[in-house]
Amino acid sequence: MNAISDTYRSIAAPSKGIYKELGSKFLAFAYPVETEEAARRVLEEVRKEYFDARHHCYAWRLGRTGEPWRMNDDGEPSSTAGRPIHGQLLSNELSDILVVVVRYFGGTKLGVPGLIRAYRSATQDAIANAEIIEKVAGETLTVTFDYLQMNDVMKVLKDMDITPLNQQFDLRCTLTARVRLSRIEEFRKQLAFCQIN
Repeated sequence: MNAISDTYRSIAAPSKGIYKELGSKFLAFAYPVETEEAARRVLEEVRKEYFDARHHCYAWRLGRTGEPWRMNDDGEPSSTAGRPIHGQLLSNELSDILVVVVRYFGGTKLGVPGLIRAYRSATQDAIANAEIIEKVAGETLTVTFDYLQMNDVMKVLKDMDITPLNQQFDLRCTLTARVRLSRIEEFRKQLAFCQIN
């Protein structure tokens, strides 16, 4: 049986990076995000704060597999900004992350190779300044069972080192728990006498 890899790398907190070339300044901001909505919200905040910058280029990846993902050149020549930012997320195997690189134009054009180098380097700096953490992918499951089965259910949770997120005990009891992906099958087997959604 193939074991499911349920861990992936992300960053613990926001971090910053900078790259300067020929008067242009590239400010990179890396943020931990878990949803597209969160990524969009952070991007909006960065655009507001650095409203006077010429470009706000970005890339993000979400979840254990890095799907979904997006990248955007925000007016820079095609593939000179979003792609090198995204490339750094891939080469560092990071997900649940958004990197926005804000560019202040210095008056001298850098050309395509110069832009790619600048966006890549600014992103590398932000990642180098971040604390890399390991995250565990899981699912939140709801377990329904009879009151008389409570001891059996609680023993399985204790043995598997799972803490219920919330619980409601009556004649029919329900509880929700977050179970790591690699243990969901085992969890379902152990609690085969329950209804699990």
